[in-house]
Amino acid sequence: MDVVWLSRLQFAAATYFHFLFVPLTLGLSLLIAVMETRFARGGDPMWQRMARFWGQLFLINFAVGIVTGITLEFQFGTNWSRYSAYVGDIFGSLLAIEATAAFFLESTFIGVWIFGWKKLSPKAHAVVMWLVAIASNLSAVWILTANAWMQHPVGYTISQAAGRAELTDFLAVVTQRAALMKIAHTLSGAYVLAAFFVMGISAYHLLRRQHQEFFRRSFRLALGFGLVFSVVELIQGHMHAADVAEMQPTKLAAMESHWETGPQAPIYLLSIPDEEAGRNAVAILPLPGALSLLAFHDPSAVVQGLADFPREDRPPVLITYIAFRVMVALGAYFVAVALLGWLRRNRLEESPWILKLVLFSIPLPYLAIAMGWTVAEVGRQPWIVYGLMRTRDAASPIAAGQVLATLIGFIVVYGLLGMVAFGLMVRTVRKGPDAVPAAAGSQPTGAAGVR
Repeated sequence: MDVVWLSRLQFAAATYFHFLFVPLTLGLSLLIAVMETRFARGGDPMWQRMARFWGQLFLINFAVGIVTGITLEFQFGTNWSRYSAYVGDIFGSLLAIEATAAFFLESTFIGVWIFGWKKLSPKAHAVVMWLVAIASNLSAVWILTANAWMQHPVGYTISQAAGRAELTDFLAVVTQRAALMKIAHTLSGAYVLAAFFVMGISAYHLLRRQHQEFFRRSFRLALGFGLVFSVVELIQGHMHAADVAEMQPTKLAAMESHWETGPQAPIYLLSIPDEEAGRNAVAILPLPGALSLLAFHDPSAVVQGLADFPREDRPPVLITYIAFRVMVALGAYFVAVALLGWLRRNRLEESPWILKLVLFSIPLPYLAIAMGWTVAEVGRQPWIVYGLMRTRDAASPIAAGQVLATLIGFIVVYGLLGMVAFGLMVRTVRKGPDAVPAAAGSQPTGAAGVR
């Protein structure tokens, strides 16, 4: 019944649920924009039908993502008021820009997109979808920049008179390498998720030999998208690890359960950390110098171990270690599956094993993203703003019972919301594209302007 622990649990539960919906909208919006562009340029109605079908799934996820995102932001005032008071001058400005410059733009153009099928020309409607996609991803950019500042605070000063951190260099906050790396890593992961979602649903219908041309096109479009960004994600993840080694050495050490400082630091293919004893209970199959190479691009580089840091400054090792290993393994898996799919892209119906593999892979990108956020947030502990403010000092001065009550309320409401959302998605998927009528008023060929 500790208020800090309960507040962390509530925020984590809300975040994980929120991220069941948001990453899909980021990638799916781009794929739908491409479909609409293909229709506007060539006039093939199949592309429009694809945009309308996948657009229904996009809208379901968008609606739930909006609702759950708003409650997340409210928690900074209800559960984390001391944090908001201390760093709100920096963190709050980024969230304010996200709301005014991205969220309102996104919401406005989604309305135009929904009601514009019979009002706008194909080219104008495609432009609207591109604006939705850009605004959706821009919204994520600002939120990720805010989170990156928590991971590596820059561009601020501590005002002794005001008793808080104050923004001094906005440009440093939004252009720092930690923000750019986090944006690239998280958005690439979202694009991989969207690609596997589209491929998996397409595989479901191809296996049932339903709407074959429709889902063959969907599969191939998503396959190219997924292959590119799964490779980008793997490469960029390696680059991101080097930044973590420099900016958050305790997180890197926890990610690999590395205890003793030294050169030629190994990566163990199998290890079991013993946090109480401050060592690995099991550590076999070492790769000498691999961690040094990963962190500093030099197999002889010295890597700090957890033993160099006070126990109260170390993150939870086991959770961070397992989450990191799962994330990396899944990242390699996505590249392998996308490559196999690319090699068989012209013979999909003759390769049911590929289709089944992709179908059963739909949940895995969700798991990979959840593990990535676990590494980022649990690995940062005990800091809410790394090196500046501890998590225990950030919670609101409220009773633990109040947080427990709202946590239970969140679980109940989100559980019901999740059942409705997933039920709607399953129903839409099973009906297939025939459940989505073609836009009666649409022009047969791409024409610019508004009717």
